[in-house]
Amino acid sequence: MSVRVLFFAGLREALGAGETVALEAGDSVGALRKRLAARGGAWVALEAGRNVRAAVNQEMVPADHVLADGDELAFFPPVTGG
Repeated sequence: MSVRVLFFAGLREALGAGETVALEAGDSVGALRKRLAARGGAWVALEAGRNVRAAVNQEMVPADHVLADGDELAFFPPVTGG
């Protein structure tokens, strides 16, 4: 099982455009985020408590959202407007 992970805005500058990541059945957005943050270095930008949003297949989701094979997961910082 795998998902395509994309990064936007400052995360993209720090982590690159994205990659395909293998998952175990039942893995959630939060579990994958934790695993990516554990890589260290710039990846700590994804640690729990950091202000990062997630969307799966272009729909905002909470950290407990369970991923499915072929999903597209995007991480991005919150956006404000004026």
